[in-house]
Amino acid sequence: MSLPIAPKHIQSTLRRFLEGEASGGLVLMAVAALAILTANSSFAETYFDALHIYLGPLSLQHWINDALMAVFFLLVGLEIKREMLDGQLSSWSRRILPGAAAAGGMLFPALIYVAFNWSDPSALRGWAIPTATDIAFALGVISLFGSRVPSSLKIFLAALAIIDDLGAVIVIALFYTADLNLWALGGTAVVLAVLYGLNRSKVMALWPYLILGVGLWVLVFASGVHATLAGVMLALTIPLKPTPGTPEADDAESPLHRLENGLHKPVAFLIVPLFGFANAGVSLAGLSMGVFAEPLTMGIAAGLMLGKLIGVMGTVAVLVKLGIAYLPASASWGQMAGTSFLCGIGFTMSLFIGLLAFDDPSVQDHVKIGILLGSLVSGVLGAICLAAFGRRQGATAS
Repeated sequence: MSLPIAPKHIQSTLRRFLEGEASGGLVLMAVAALAILTANSSFAETYFDALHIYLGPLSLQHWINDALMAVFFLLVGLEIKREMLDGQLSSWSRRILPGAAAAGGMLFPALIYVAFNWSDPSALRGWAIPTATDIAFALGVISLFGSRVPSSLKIFLAALAIIDDLGAVIVIALFYTADLNLWALGGTAVVLAVLYGLNRSKVMALWPYLILGVGLWVLVFASGVHATLAGVMLALTIPLKPTPGTPEADDAESPLHRLENGLHKPVAFLIVPLFGFANAGVSLAGLSMGVFAEPLTMGIAAGLMLGKLIGVMGTVAVLVKLGIAYLPASASWGQMAGTSFLCGIGFTMSLFIGLLAFDDPSVQDHVKIGILLGSLVSGVLGAICLAAFGRRQGATAS
């Protein structure tokens, strides 16, 4: 049974999306390595001091994590909305496999982390850290194999990661929200109502949404809900379909598509690398090998390495066995295993959740080590599987 083919304009949009994310992932790999090298070099003091320089009301690191990352979440929200309404996740037949795999890929890493840290109530706050998948990193690795990996598997990975991002947004909103300011929340509701009114009135210009979006970010920041979620809220109000009969009659020219296309390069090649450079740097000075055996570090690393493999691969196997879904076209089980390992690269969103979960810098360092270890091993094992089974598939075809 073959899956329905997406319309041509959707396929081209998705292809551009995959190419942009893959290239951004390669840049992110380089930036993460540079951050670790800098944090352990003679420039370490300058690196850490610069992050704590205050520019107005916030430090440089907070401007990056709270303001610039709101733009990242805006793009995430736009991608989720587009894929759900007009893309590869627009029907239940397309949603079921990546959706179920994403759910399994969040559940099992969380269970493994909790198993490692059950006796430490304070550490349990980090249960969501290994549940995330870094779409840019994962697609960056899978892109290295070119045509040896079927495009259907790349689309599956992108769809899974998008649903995973939606899950991460919900987790952040529900479990990592500070004390609430009801006045600011009321202001947030008013701005959202105005944005919704603009959408319903078919206002197709982007500038009113973006101006109100700045005010929305300020109110969400003051409310106690993490400010980056303002980006997702704004994204959900951006119109996807243009007004019939206007010069912008092509769906690809709708406000959502225009904003999404405009944000892709700045987010992939500036904002996410800046976030990675500002947060991946961890000093290894004074750390003993024992840190790798600590429950918190091991819970994160094992959650990413094993939890994602078990959750994603196991869910896919069950659905295929029951006849509910099918493997992506032309993909083998070995390639699916490699893709499942790649889902264990949790870099950007895992770091983000880790910073929300723990305030103690020493604990944050252990979190970073667990994320870096789990993501590195997951990426290497995923690449090995894809390389091995890609060659085998090519040999068979010849």
